Amino acid sequence: MTKNGQRALNTGMMPVILHLACPTMLEQLMQTLVQYIDTAMVGTLGTEATAAVGATSTVNWLIGSTVSAFGIGFLTFIARALGHGDHERARRVTSQSTLAVLFAGILFTALPLALHRQIPVWMQTDRSIRETASRYLFILYTPMLFRAATTIYGTALRAAGDTRTPMRVGIAVNVLNVALNFLMIYPTREISVLGTRFTMIGAGMGVTGAAIASAAAYAFGGICITVSLWRHPAISPKGLSLRPDPEILKPCLKVAVPNMLQRFATSFGYVAFASMINSLGEVSTAAHTIANTVESAFYIPGYGMQTAAATLAGNALGAGDGKRMRELTRTAIAIEVALMVLSGGLLFAFAPSMAGIFTRDERVLALCVTVLRMVAVSEPFYGVSIIIEGMMQGVGETVKPLICGISTMWLVRIGGTFLCITMLGLGLQAAWGCMIAHNMTMFLLMLILYLRGTWNPLNEKTR
Repeated sequence: MTKNGQRALNTGMMPVILHLACPTMLEQLMQTLVQYIDTAMVGTLGTEATAAVGATSTVNWLIGSTVSAFGIGFLTFIARALGHGDHERARRVTSQSTLAVLFAGILFTALPLALHRQIPVWMQTDRSIRETASRYLFILYTPMLFRAATTIYGTALRAAGDTRTPMRVGIAVNVLNVALNFLMIYPTREISVLGTRFTMIGAGMGVTGAAIASAAAYAFGGICITVSLWRHPAISPKGLSLRPDPEILKPCLKVAVPNMLQRFATSFGYVAFASMINSLGEVSTAAHTIANTVESAFYIPGYGMQTAAATLAGNALGAGDGKRMRELTRTAIAIEVALMVLSGGLLFAFAPSMAGIFTRDERVLALCVTVLRMVAVSEPFYGVSIIIEGMMQGVGETVKPLICGISTMWLVRIGGTFLCITMLGLGLQAAWGCMIAHNMTMFLLMLILYLRGTWNPLNEKTR
């Protein structure tokens, strides 16, 4: 490679980035596989069951992404402290993350449980599935304290460069979830394995059984990740005070709150988006749910790389290493584009096979394939915006992504979908077209911010 080529792309950074990203990708892959299995298993119960589970899935994104925003605030300062070599400060930041776990866990248990009957109504679900959707939501959010621990403590461990522990816990949770699904969803029945027939016991609880299985697995994961954090040699909060520490909390919240507002506002946009799609009827709701499930697997490279980029950007900032920051940004974007071009191509090619896993309804299948192939083309562009946002999170810049995220979500996706569905009477394809337009607009805005360089506190030192 030429000298100029080395300046544009430092291949020596690739092993470092991939060492952090790959365990996160594997963890997300396992989560996605379990989501596939969940959807397929519920799908055997019929289109109504799939629609009942999918009708409130965007509420799950809303709450989950808001909780993860707390983790980003702590990730930034743990990574920065470790980059500076200040292990004691990193431990103090971790101890304060416990307050975020308690706050988020209690708040997001109380709200869904209090509103579980109203939420399916607000989501415009068919009357025939509202009771099932309500019960599913109630059970799923009972162990929210454990889910908050898994999210926030897992982020803290990744900030310390430990991506393997959250991966192992995630795999264990997902295996448990699948095993419990087999026991809880279906009734006692005769099954055959390798020619041997035997009786498999089952509770026969259907959608309710799927919710119980997930809730139990979430509780198990929260306990495991908490124990792992307390035993961690570098950032364990063991022995430290859990009282609020303004010196630590103030800068963490300064990063976390804008990120939380962005995720809440954009995820609430997903709720509004899904609500408009639910109004199109059962077939569109089921197709949308299945397409989202299929598509989630192809975002794994993007979000795995985002975590690595955020951690390494925080480390570079803590060390005051402008050259390393510059090399990181260029290399991470190059890897991300390559991965997302590959994933987009696979999604386009295998859309019929992937969607066919979850439904036998020809109407639902045809609609799924159409929207999946539409979105596949935009995958590389969406990946670039993800990685740029991750680097900004790593250095504590969350205000600019907040403005970009909210404006594109509500002006482009929600405004466009309202126009297409409510005013023009168009269908699911038009709604997903608005989603793609949102992703492309977000890409352009984030690219402009990246090229300007004002997000990088070390920019003056790199000139």
